[in-house]
Amino acid sequence: MHDGAPRPVRTRWEPWAAAALILGTAVAYLVNLSSNGWANSFYSAAVQAGSQSWEAFFFGSSDAANSITVDKPPMSLWLMELSVRVFGLNSWAILVPQVLLGVASVTLLWRTVRRQWGPAAGLLAGLVLALTPVAALMFRFNNPDALLVLLMIAAVWATMRAVETGRTRWLVVVGTMVGLGFLTKQLQVMLVVPPLALTYLLAGRVSLRRRILQLCAALGAMIVSAGWWIAVVELLPASSRPWIGGSQNNSILELTLGYNGLGRLNGEETGSVTPGGGGGGGGMWGETGILRMFDASQGGQIAWLVPAALILGIAAIVLRGRAPRTDQRRAALIVWGLWLLVTGLTFSFMAGIFHSYYTVALAPAVAALVGMGSVALWRARERLVARIALAATVVATVVTSWILLSRSASFVPWLKVVVVLVGVLAVVGLLVPRLTRGRLAAVTVLAAVIAGLAGPTAYAANTIATPHQGSIVTAGPNTGGGFGRGGMDGGRGMRDGGAGRMPAGGQAPTGAPGQLPGGAAQMPGGADGGGGMGGLLDGSTPSAEMVALLEENSDSYTWVAAAIGSNAASGYQLATEDPVMPIGGFNGSDPSPTLAEFQQYVADGEIHWFIAGGGMGGGASGTSAEISEWVTATFTAQTVDGVTLYDLTA
Repeated sequence: MHDGAPRPVRTRWEPWAAAALILGTAVAYLVNLSSNGWANSFYSAAVQAGSQSWEAFFFGSSDAANSITVDKPPMSLWLMELSVRVFGLNSWAILVPQVLLGVASVTLLWRTVRRQWGPAAGLLAGLVLALTPVAALMFRFNNPDALLVLLMIAAVWATMRAVETGRTRWLVVVGTMVGLGFLTKQLQVMLVVPPLALTYLLAGRVSLRRRILQLCAALGAMIVSAGWWIAVVELLPASSRPWIGGSQNNSILELTLGYNGLGRLNGEETGSVTPGGGGGGGGMWGETGILRMFDASQGGQIAWLVPAALILGIAAIVLRGRAPRTDQRRAALIVWGLWLLVTGLTFSFMAGIFHSYYTVALAPAVAALVGMGSVALWRARERLVARIALAATVVATVVTSWILLSRSASFVPWLKVVVVLVGVLAVVGLLVPRLTRGRLAAVTVLAAVIAGLAGPTAYAANTIATPHQGSIVTAGPNTGGGFGRGGMDGGRGMRDGGAGRMPAGGQAPTGAPGQLPGGAAQMPGGADGGGGMGGLLDGSTPSAEMVALLEENSDSYTWVAAAIGSNAASGYQLATEDPVMPIGGFNGSDPSPTLAEFQQYVADGEIHWFIAGGGMGGGASGTSAEISEWVTATFTAQTVDGVTLYDLTA
């Protein structure tokens, strides 16, 4: 090791502490996992499809007959699909791989921070990440974010190895991790590219010219690791692959630059839930601004230790003083600090689609800065300025916890009082020099840790104990946020009228994602909720009679049914394990299939049933509406368990 980062000494307690961290994270994330059912049935249906068809596996198709893909590249689905191929289709086979990604993220963050800052910093960083409420949510859910977080941490790990050694191969690894991140969630991974590149330019051991050339090699690795799949999809004739979900012109490049790209920044996402975008700084996705990460929707997910991370990070950099340019400890502070700033500011001001669970991308940076900064200032505690900075960190954290805990008055109301009392004890201990030495120092440290982690731990425990299903989910108790501001009514998904809860004692039936009495939550332009039809953001929950009807002579059809929107189709596909065509993709607004194509499928006898409702009622493209109108005018409706459907073979 070189330049301000002596090789960490392995202490007797570290292996035991590390084992407790890793095993504790695994056990906590596995507890109550099956209560999440199919979690986001949009992705679960794609996992089912990929477990049946290698073509669907490669493209990320929503159905095994490959009518349309999900609105992301497929990499986040592959691990889950392989698991389902081995263990069969069930909730655990889908969600345990996500838990493993979470455990791997905590472990890799510990090892990454430890390399420059020692065992205590690494273990504290891993603990903070594991207890971050939004991390406890997303590492138990089947969205792409779990894999994305792991790949971004891996990119920082490789960057720090490059800073340490100056070897090009580590920059190639960095580029590869970023490229794989692109195949996971497209342009979001690019938010960490400026921090990675700037850190290496500032702290790399080799000459500036060589550093620039090495970064070019990283760029090449990124292009290759992401571009091979993009090239295959773009070069294949459209007739030889499924429609690219989320695009209006059947193009992965359009999806990348539009709906999943600039549209997220300026609010102009063609085909989104709000056609034409939100434009400006508010709307259904919440108010934008510098304090967005602290508002009622995002605050409980991630904000608990953000002030602490900023204070500790800045103070630790100041303490590095006139260290050499290649100082590894300062480089680590810079890369994690820039990650937090770039991603946090982007999330704060983006005008397009934004969900609270996106903030899991901030969790590793917050955790790393807290771990490194705490250790840096504690080591310098003989200096008054360091003790003042530590005390200020505790005060800021206690104030933040008080505000966040006050937003849910019925949730452990005594906890905020405990946080304040313990925080006062920690502040006094930090400001009085004799209380930072000897055995009394342990009391001071323990008080500071409790004051900092009590709030997020309570939220994380609540998250683990509560079922989460649907397309919009949030961690922690209900804080009263609105639609687009942390879920329906600030809850944990599309359940119980939007509060994110299953009915008391409710149990999701096998093969269905948490059925509600009286049907699923209604969405504008969606289904009437009868019989668990589902809607724009919530998966369908078919009855046994509906499943039996769809499975009749299912081998005779390419699709046993078609429904408007991916979520409306997902529950039927998961229950029958047969392809169900999601007309119009996620929002029901993609122009696939066209009316003429759908009519040809019907004429060829490839689709058995059309299930009415779902989606946006046609969305911006109108294709879904045209198909629905043609079916209702041409075929006879029948009702089964409150769901209206049409036999397209009659």
